[in-house]
Parts: sequence; C-alpha cells; structure tokens
Amino acid sequence: MSAVGLGTWQFGSREWGYGSAYARGEAVKIVHRALDLGVSLIDTAEIYAFGESERIVGEAIEGRRDSVFLATKLFPIGLPVQVASKARASARRLGVDRIDLYQQHWPSPMFPPGATMPRMRKLVEKGLVSHVGVSNHSLVQWQAAEKALGGPVLSNQVQFSLLKRAPERDLLPWATGNGRIVIAYSPLAQGLLSGKYQNTAPRNFRRLNPAFTAASRARLQPLIAALGEIAAPHGATPAQVALAWLIRKPNVVVIPGASSVRQMEENAAAADVDLSDDEDARLSSSRLAP
Repeated sequence: MSAVGLGTWQFGSREWGYGSAYARGEAVKIVHRALDLGVSLIDTAEIYAFGESERIVGEAIEGRRDSVFLATKLFPIGLPVQVASKARASARRLGVDRIDLYQQHWPSPMFPPGATMPRMRKLVEKGLVSHVGVSNHSLVQWQAAEKALGGPVLSNQVQFSLLKRAPERDLLPWATGNGRIVIAYSPLAQGLLSGKYQNTAPRNFRRLNPAFTAASRARLQPLIAALGEIAAPHGATPAQVALAWLIRKPNVVVIPGASSVRQMEENAAAADVDLSDDEDARLSSSRLAP
C-alpha cells in the first residue's frame, strides 16, 4: 500500500454534490493521476452510491490493474451466507478477478465474527481475496474478527485525524506491535483541517454535521493557525501537514478523497512533507479554543 491512498466515497454519491460530470469525467482522471504518482491504494465499498463507486473505479483502473492495491468493503446487512456472492458482485463491478483487501465495513448488528470471518477465509483460500480487513471496529472487535478468521486481519479502517484521535489509544499500539495497519479515513475531517471552511460554511451534506457549525469552526482556529505556521517553511498547505502528521506514525496509511486532480496531487505530495519532532509535538498537543 502507498502511505497516501485515495478514498472514493464521493464517486457517484449524490450527497457530495459533485454531479454526473464529475463521476464520469473527473473521477476517472483522479484515479489515473493517482496511479501516475505512485498512489496504489484505492479504497471503495459496495455501499458507496450502491455500487456506482466500484463501477467507476473499475473503469478507471482498466489496463492498470498491476499498479493498484484494490480495497473494497462488505456492508454487513444480510445473511453471512451472502458473503461470497457479495464479494463476487464487487469484483464484477470492479472488473477484476481478485480483490486485494476485502473489509467488513462495520461490525454486524446481528451476527458474530464467527459467522462471517470463516466465509472470508474461504474467499482467501479460493483466491478471490488476498487479504481480509475490517472497518469501524474497536480493538476487541478487531481481535475477535482475527480469532474467527484464523489468520491475520490485515487492517482496520477507522476515522482518524488531528480531530479524531481515539485510534492512538489502543488500535495503533496493537497494530504496530502485531504488524497490522490502521487505515485512516476522513484524515482531514472532511475538509475541516484544510482551513477551507473557516470562514465559509459548506454547501453539501457537510452542513448537517455539527462539526461544521460556525461555533465549531471558530474553535478550530488555534489548530488551523498551527497547521498554517508549520506548513509555510515546508512550502506546504495545512491539509498536507495534517496528512503528514498521520503518516509519520508507524503502520498508518491515509485515504483522503479528492474533488479534483489538483487536490489529488496535493494529497499525494503530503508524503514528501518531513515534519520535525518538534512540529509533530506541537500539533499533537494543540488545543481547540474554548
């Protein structure tokens, strides 16, 4: 996996407000440019736009399969017996005969890992899946999934950013000690850490998120200022510094989304931002305004 990957929730999903022109044009260009830059981890899910994201990713990676570490996710609604058919359906939409990382999107509200993970293991044995992962799992749930699988559950994809730091408590130490990976989604807190929304409220579904209220954005000002001050001598942006802070941690990769090719390029360049220990410590100790 590349340290900076590409999240594709926004591909074809109406709630982002990007439209069909983005889905059929810019989205494919974003994937192509990502691969050009060595961004190999492309992450999608069957639930993203009800399969449309997978179809767009499949179109974009056609002819370049060997450059991609392809990850998708099983939405845990339905019977465990459907695991194999869901995986095959994802592979068809993606246009591939192998999924590099197949992740259980959430813990199942109805079935324990023992009902699902052995079926995931069979997918590995049959060659349809290379690695099994989970998403939105606590450490206890991750460990239970691994026990039920009878082998490594390679990764846990969780919300992780300067504003959402719970994975540091237990997920990250366990991953580091056991050769597992934490995949950070929303690593820019859906754009909050870019500073783009400090003075301008979002127009898409973000406006329903309490984190984007005027009061919440005002509380971010000290952290946004710190990101900007650290970014300047590096010739970087606050968003790149926020990503660099994450991937500086062992066993962490990030999957920011991108609304344009230019944003994809900026995200990828975060891998070249070399933060000092002092800069890391300043960000780690930053506090929000009261």
